[in-house]
Amino acid sequence: MTPEELADRLDRAATHVGPAIQRAVRHAGELGHARIRGNASGRPGPNVITGAYRNSWETANRSLPYGALCTIGTNAPQGRRLEFGFVGPDSLGRVYNQPPFPHVGPAIPYIGATLMMEMRFAVAEVLR
Repeated sequence: MTPEELADRLDRAATHVGPAIQRAVRHAGELGHARIRGNASGRPGPNVITGAYRNSWETANRSLPYGALCTIGTNAPQGRRLEFGFVGPDSLGRVYNQPPFPHVGPAIPYIGATLMMEMRFAVAEVLR
């Protein structure tokens, strides 16, 4: 490959890298969201009673000039308590000794590996 051909190939890649990364981050976020919800569907994570907590998990994606941002989270008040447990009195004076039921922490290695795989695919796609 000549230097001119390489320069043309890199110019083409530069125009496509942003959208490719955005697709990759969005896909990794969707898979991470599914993994967290799956982990929140029974032991060792929290048991499902109504499904409201599991359904409270959301994914928000944001495009950046040459990348993307994905946030996975819940606004459910019990989220932190379920993940990390709670020992002691609450604000109403009730005393708890609730063990943790981790469901987010166990999903982090999967999400990281999935994101790395998706990034490799995105780079390979734009450098074709």
